[in-house]
Amino acid sequence: MIKEFAGRYHVHVSSRSFADVVAALEEAVGSVEFEVFEREVLEARDPSDFEARMHIHESTSGFMRFHTADHGAWLAVLGSTGKARMYTIGNPLIARTMMKYDLGVGLNVPVRIAVYQDPSSGKVHVSYNLPSSLMSALYNKDVSEAAHALDAKLIALAEKVSGAKA
Repeated sequence: MIKEFAGRYHVHVSSRSFADVVAALEEAVGSVEFEVFEREVLEARDPSDFEARMHIHESTSGFMRFHTADHGAWLAVLGSTGKARMYTIGNPLIARTMMKYDLGVGLNVPVRIAVYQDPSSGKVHVSYNLPSSLMSALYNKDVSEAAHALDAKLIALAEKVSGAKA
């Protein structure tokens, strides 16, 4: 089966420095990197304990960081001076609002958000694919409604860290 759908790509162009945007993003999202998430899952005694454990890691945005890919670091090894990081962020408590209707949601949660400095303009960009547009491939009304709530949280985060609207 192959389904066609239209995705929506958002870019917030910031007047802030790369370091400031990265610091703001990392402060606004908690972290369950480096096997923290797996440990929390294994140690959770029941659903309410799991929820409590997740809330500890949310930070102010309601998101937590699962993975950071510092593209700038490996680009530097190849002789480039580009600054770019991609973050995988989410929250299983948000994901369940969609996954209870369709496990196919798991392809697109947690979400990815990138921070990079455009080499020609020097402007810092915060970019992501709008989750509801990615979920539209599932053709599920309940998933779409929940995904719109995720959109709003992701947009608010990007606006906060970048200081700009898309």
